[in-house]
Amino acid sequence: MYQKTHKLNKPVAGYHMLLMLSEIDGEFPTAEGQIIVAYLEENFPFRVNLDEEIQYLSTLPKQFYEEHFDAAMNDFYEDSTADERNHFLDFAVQLVKADDVITKEENLFLNKLFAAWAPEYE
Repeated sequence: MYQKTHKLNKPVAGYHMLLMLSEIDGEFPTAEGQIIVAYLEENFPFRVNLDEEIQYLSTLPKQFYEEHFDAAMNDFYEDSTADERNHFLDFAVQLVKADDVITKEENLFLNKLFAAWAPEYE
């Protein structure tokens, strides 16, 4: 059973979502890694150790990705403006398009973001 351990701050929540989007299709092409690096450079202006985040996500069973993605999405939402969410959506779309194939799983997660963050729900 999935159990959320703590609230993620906005940059870390975004990082979690991007890593899950990149991993959900079972492939991690260089182009996706470059988008994640660009996100990190923009959102972490200082050197930050993300080893704990990588450790957590690497041990999270894929069956819990959707629940954790939802939790990270909600944490990001709570700490962000509409402009910040739209900017993050750009990163997410770039990431899933990076390998020129959008899988059913990537599409599901991306649609969750768009549906949850649609302006009419704010």
